[in-house]
Amino acid sequence: MPSSLTAAVAEAGGRALAAATAGLSHVRAAAKPLHPEGQLYAGRLLRPGQATPSGVTWLDEPAEDDVVVRVSRAIGLPDALPDFHGLALRIKGQWGDADLLFASTGWDPVTRHVLVPRWSPARPLTTLLPYRTDAGPVVLGARGTDDGYDLSWAPVGKAWRPFGRLVVGEPLEVPAAVSFDPVVNRPPGLEQYGWVERLRERSYATARTHRGEPGDTV
Repeated sequence: MPSSLTAAVAEAGGRALAAATAGLSHVRAAAKPLHPEGQLYAGRLLRPGQATPSGVTWLDEPAEDDVVVRVSRAIGLPDALPDFHGLALRIKGQWGDADLLFASTGWDPVTRHVLVPRWSPARPLTTLLPYRTDAGPVVLGARGTDDGYDLSWAPVGKAWRPFGRLVVGEPLEVPAAVSFDPVVNRPPGLEQYGWVERLRERSYATARTHRGEPGDTV
């Protein structure tokens, strides 16, 4: 797709997301129009490293990192109704903090890029949009287990490959909400495409205005 067309599509998508975010902000009193409530947990991210290198530093190198985990519902509907579930990670790595956001989607090569409302947060979640890497565009995914999530990565259109396990621990009590910024705070080797940033920035700006805060956070 030509870059000018990609930019136009991303701009149109960004405007649509901003309009949806603004609509939610007008019908709810919560400080955040999206993911208005969520539970924070302590966690541990275990990455054994890739037997066959992917070309992505963060996926390939073994490590264990402390993580702040947020589990939430995007719209905030009652539990009896399906919603778009969210899984947010604040990874405390040696390079600094990095944030990953997952949303409930399908799992096959097509539907992993499509939001799907679910009753359970244990169903498949992905980063929805691809990251730019030296290995080409890749998507990250998470599937619920008894004590957390199994994490995988996949080149766009190809099979999933496991890269780690997230162990979810005790709930955290914090005095203020934790905001996650997957555009600025990225693990090494995972970059955002320009069109992804354009797609996100309008809805982020709308959410910030609603909260009365600066910064690209969700």
